[in-house]
Amino acid sequence: MKAVILAGGLGTRISEETSTRPKPMVEIGGKPILWHIMKTYSHYGINDFIICCGYKGYVIKEYFANYFLHMSDVTFDMSKNSMEVHQQYAEPWRVTLVDTGEDTMTGGRLKRVAPYLQDEDAFCLTYGDGVSDVNITKLIEFHRAHGLQATLTATYPPGRFGALDIHPDQRITAFMEKPKGDGGLINGGFFVLSPKVIDLVANDQVIWEREPLETLAKSNQLKAYSHGGFWQPMDTLRDKNHLEELWQSGKAPWKVWA
Repeated sequence: MKAVILAGGLGTRISEETSTRPKPMVEIGGKPILWHIMKTYSHYGINDFIICCGYKGYVIKEYFANYFLHMSDVTFDMSKNSMEVHQQYAEPWRVTLVDTGEDTMTGGRLKRVAPYLQDEDAFCLTYGDGVSDVNITKLIEFHRAHGLQATLTATYPPGRFGALDIHPDQRITAFMEKPKGDGGLINGGFFVLSPKVIDLVANDQVIWEREPLETLAKSNQLKAYSHGGFWQPMDTLRDKNHLEELWQSGKAPWKVWA
């Protein structure tokens, strides 16, 4: 199965990091968040990726063009104009990078990569700026079992502030640091889709989360896979710093690979 990753947005809410690179290339633990997402899929045996590039897409192309060097120790002998690569390491990935336009909306980006999906019975789709410990194998099994056109991973939004239970006499009786949201499930990405859904996208200006998903819901072709585990988007610098702290702690919940 192939995985499509939306990686073309401007990332305006984290402009401190995205003035020189697209948001999926913002690093967590020295690796782009895009790499973390791909490592998650790869852990579950999905190694064929289609990356929807847009804003500063050349940065993503250059990263993968030089991936072998990024991941290896290298000796350059300037006098001999030679290069020796040490401790060679490569991922089992096949990566197709598609320029889907700088101003294209999420649905339009999906439509632009349709030619790469025409022989698939189903494919994965997610955003290039969020990580999770969702079990991709179980997600795909759930999708195949219900037989509809689309599956959306429903999850709880991460909390941003500590929650207090305060007694009438002002004693704090309970404290929870960054609890999950108020109980309402949200779209966490990590879709599994039939290529038929692409027919619901008319042009570049269609937003995937609006007309296509609304149509699928109304026609009873959309099911939710509930995920109660870790999920965190990187919308702001605060989110980025939180993910970095988790990674540096050695206990990053989304690191499901060895």
